[in-house]
Amino acid sequence: MWDPVPAFARDDGTAAYYERRAGEYDEWYLGLGQFAERNPPGWADDVDRLVEVIRGLPAARTLDVACGTGFLTQHLRGMTVALDRSRSMLEVARPRVPRGVVGDALRLPVADQAFDRVLTGHFYGHLPPDERTAFLAEVRRVAAELVVVDTAIRPGVGPEQWMDRTLNDGSRHRIYKRYLTGEQLAGEIGGEILFEGRSFVAARVTWSA
Repeated sequence: MWDPVPAFARDDGTAAYYERRAGEYDEWYLGLGQFAERNPPGWADDVDRLVEVIRGLPAARTLDVACGTGFLTQHLRGMTVALDRSRSMLEVARPRVPRGVVGDALRLPVADQAFDRVLTGHFYGHLPPDERTAFLAEVRRVAAELVVVDTAIRPGVGPEQWMDRTLNDGSRHRIYKRYLTGEQLAGEIGGEILFEGRSFVAARVTWSA
């Protein structure tokens, strides 16, 4: 029986899902397999545009939190460390981002102000309010800048929902998910819109010392 109280970063079932999904995760970005028909029109163009936004960020010491397979991480300039709860995700990411660490996104295992920037992709939009608060506090502790990438809301998709997801092995998993506008994302983190496409949004905030 699934717990109706939203959880993500602290949820063991969610962690197990991403551990099992590591080897097939990039099929989503690349529009392969089950995503060949499920991804919306213009998806590939939006992926390309998003990659250009990440590649265009100034070089900085960056911690990518919930890095997944490193699909976006690999395009960052400057010293980069990839962090994820899933060891399997980090194994996939290693050829792209050699510096990787297993860690809790809500209790980052790094010193205060150890990085210039935190990047997180497709993580923030899964967090319920209490986890969002904890995550933003941790980011502000370790870096002066945060860049958040997430999934854009689109017609016919509820802004907040529990989703049933099926992996290639047939296993089914229930995941909490929100879809965001660029304005909403920027407002929640207290920053500015960095990118707004049909499939993705990104926002950035910087804090003074």
